[in-house]
Formats: sequence, structure tokens, C-alpha cells
Amino acid sequence: MSHETPTLDAKKRDRLGSRFAKRERAAGLLPAVIYGHGAAPMSVTINEKAMLTALKHGSHVVNVRVEGGATDTCLVKDLQFGYLGDNVIHVDLARVNLDEIVTVNVALHFVGTPEMAKKAGNIVTHDLAQLEVRCKVRDIPEEVRVDLSLVMHGMTLSLGDVKLPQGVTPSLPADHIICRIQTVQEVVTTAEATTAEATTQPEVIKEKKDEKAGEEKKA
Repeated sequence: MSHETPTLDAKKRDRLGSRFAKRERAAGLLPAVIYGHGAAPMSVTINEKAMLTALKHGSHVVNVRVEGGATDTCLVKDLQFGYLGDNVIHVDLARVNLDEIVTVNVALHFVGTPEMAKKAGNIVTHDLAQLEVRCKVRDIPEEVRVDLSLVMHGMTLSLGDVKLPQGVTPSLPADHIICRIQTVQEVVTTAEATTAEATTQPEVIKEKKDEKAGEEKKA
């Protein structure tokens, strides 16, 4: 990993359930569960601010130091969000070792501007915001840098044009398009076609159902 693994303090949760979890979140604590490597799952709470800070800095792996227990190296396996989708309310942490090979999603960081995008009416659209990769835990990058200035000719940038860190393998093929340059008219036309299809299809289905209902009444 290209950054120091943060160490977070945790406490065991004695009381489980949504009511107690709500109280813990109100106190600035984030409910979490630690599992894996043959050990029994452990419900804990972690300082919410510390956990979210680690996530915002691109940390996929954290050291969790449980009060009165051992320190485990854990992969952030899953995040559960509230019903509005704007806040993390629970974290799943899987015990790992640094040489273990895992599959994770890494954010794509786009930099630079293609020459073609500098022309009036052309814009850059991103087909991917994150990339699924396989690598050792110690090699998980914070992000994958995508240099858009590499789009020297043509109108697309493929995964094979992106330089990945050593030991990091993408799940997608090299010819998978990451971003493309489109004219504003192309984007508008595509959006209009999608909207038209979404609004007309239910009307056709409804009409068929009405006709069938009429035939049944006649019978």
C-alpha cells in the first residue's frame, strides 16, 4: 500500500440490535463487525470520525485495536448506508494478512485534458468511476491515476492505456473503455432516446392489458 495503514481503537459491543446501534451512532461511535480467518465474529464500535477519515483518504485496510484484546489487520469489506444513502451506519471488516490476495474496488482519479476535448462542443464522459482489481493486501493502491492527456488520437481511452501499480491486476479486459470524448449533441441525443424508451414502454404494456380486460368482459 502506498500509505501508512491507520490504526483505529475499538470496543466490544455487549448489546446488539438497532435500538442500541442508534444510541452508539448518536454518541459518535460506528457499529462494526470483525470476522474471518477462522475466528468467531466480533461486534465492536469504532470512533465514527476516525473511521470515515480513513475511508475518505482511500484506506481499504485498517488496523483495528480492540480494547483488552489483539490488533487485527482488516480489509474494509462492506459499508452499510442509511436509508437516504448519505451516511455510513455499519462497517464489515474482514481479517486479512498483508500477503493475502484480495479483490477490491479502487477509485479512478482522472487528471489532464485530452486535446480533442478542448474543441468547442466536445466533452469527456467517464464510463467507470472505480476499477475492480486483484492484488496482495499490501499492494492495494489508494487510487488509480488516469492521465486523460494520453488520448492523443481517437475518441476513447481504454484500460490498456492506463499504467497500473506493480502487482495490481484489473478484472476487466485491456480493451474495456474507461472514458470517451463525445460531442454535446451525441450526449443529448443518447439521453433523449433513453428517456423516450423509458416513457413509452409502460404505455404499450398498459394498452395491451386494457385490451385483454375488455375481451374478458365481453366473454
